[in-house]
Amino acid sequence: MTQTSHFQQLVAAALAQQTPHRLLFVFAAVALPDAPTPEQRERHRLGRGGTLTPLMCVDKAPEDLAGFDVFAAEAATAGPPWGLVFAAALAGRDGYAPVKPDIDRALENMVEAVNTGAIQRFLAFDTAGDPVVFD
Repeated sequence: MTQTSHFQQLVAAALAQQTPHRLLFVFAAVALPDAPTPEQRERHRLGRGGTLTPLMCVDKAPEDLAGFDVFAAEAATAGPPWGLVFAAALAGRDGYAPVKPDIDRALENMVEAVNTGAIQRFLAFDTAGDPVVFD
């Protein structure tokens, strides 16, 4: 029996909804803050700290996501190197998928949330597709 990845579970959950969904993603760089302390350097080295800078965002239909590896490879060709990707789902209305203005507004809100550190409501994945939990 193979284990289903968290990313695959996200896609499957979106596909299982009665109302069509779009999956929203914000890719972010993880860096040291300006003039970091020794403690900040150590936490960053251990993958447990740093500043987040949104780099790019995209929405996808769940049926267009073949797997995290394909998704990450596509992102690598579309933009700069990233360290984390934040994910959310957006439901449509009345049996229809979300419309572009709603998608754009939701992506803008996600980017702003990443900028301000309000990331608790999103799923996060590292570059290997492993889930990231923030403490």
